[in-house]
Amino acid sequence: MFDVGLGRILVALIVGQICLHACMTGVRMAAPLQALREGQAAWVVGLLMGLFAAAPIVLALQAGRLADRRGYHHPMRIAVALTVLGALVALAVTWVPSFTFPAMCVAAMLVGAGANVGLIAIQRSASRHAADPTALKRVFSWLGLAPALANVIGPVLAGALIDLGGFRAAYAVMAVLPLGALLWARRVPKEAPRPRESGAGSRRAWDLLRTPGLRRLLAVNWLLSSSWDVHSFLVPVLGHERGFSASAIGLVLGVFAVAVAVVRLAIPLIAQHLREGQVLAGCMLWTAGVFALYPFAHAAWAMGLLAAALGLALGAVQPMIMTTLHQLTPPERHGEAIALRSMTINFSSALMPLLFGALGAMLGASALFWLMGAGVGAGSLLARSPAAKP
Repeated sequence: MFDVGLGRILVALIVGQICLHACMTGVRMAAPLQALREGQAAWVVGLLMGLFAAAPIVLALQAGRLADRRGYHHPMRIAVALTVLGALVALAVTWVPSFTFPAMCVAAMLVGAGANVGLIAIQRSASRHAADPTALKRVFSWLGLAPALANVIGPVLAGALIDLGGFRAAYAVMAVLPLGALLWARRVPKEAPRPRESGAGSRRAWDLLRTPGLRRLLAVNWLLSSSWDVHSFLVPVLGHERGFSASAIGLVLGVFAVAVAVVRLAIPLIAQHLREGQVLAGCMLWTAGVFALYPFAHAAWAMGLLAAALGLALGAVQPMIMTTLHQLTPPERHGEAIALRSMTINFSSALMPLLFGALGAMLGASALFWLMGAGVGAGSLLARSPAAKP
């Protein structure tokens, strides 16, 4: 499906993202756990988790512009430096007699920012090596496997190291992981730096929002990202209400992750037959249907089936969104466009769980599933709109 050269570049990009993202997810798992074991309050854990997403919101546009101007390698070096430094700050805290909350906040922001700077550079570079929309869908389907793998590697590795050697060993290994991204970066061709355009310093990335269809696409992206977040948030809540064991709840979430990986493996095989707007609208309606049924699932196996169905839908949308994003926006501003999407996702991840918690407390898990399903179903009209298509 790819020529050999593109395949090698794509492997390098995937491994680079795994190295960065696994470091971030490993530290994101270890830091709150360390805070809890040190007897910190629940709000400390919540703030730490939010800071991993807060820094990318602030720095995303600068990272996008840097990738547009300097290509892949310069932003990747910055990304590796930030993630390594963040992990080393967390490591230094383990030598302090008592838990140092400000230092862990700095570590969370550095690691989160580094992973996001790398992600933007990787996604932009991947698009530069795809010759047509079909190749774009295939590229982003394969690339979408990287965070799925990293979400397993980082926390599992960190957890095993904490049990074997304590938090110090976990943070030390997390600090080494990003260096693998530098080794694999040598396989990615270098781009000639683009001169800074006259007046570019005052140019606002927000003018990209005037691009026909982009605001609709970002709205669709936000709805689907929120659907992912609400599922991760509510499955444990609903499972607890149903009296499921922790292992059963974990299995439901695991089935969802497997379904995401399966659909992303399948998309490259059928990419030439897929139309972005139709797939997005269909996945949104599918998601709405699954959310409507979830409250009626009173057995773990039924929730597992629904989780698999939802994983197939949500797993398919990222390649379609990224393909459409690259077709809607000018090539010289792809980095900024990716940054806008990144800000949308991170804003959702940082704030939506708080909203879900408040609404869930007032309405209950079932009502929140139905409410989110109604919103996603109505949003499918945005994906169908001709203005949202390239």
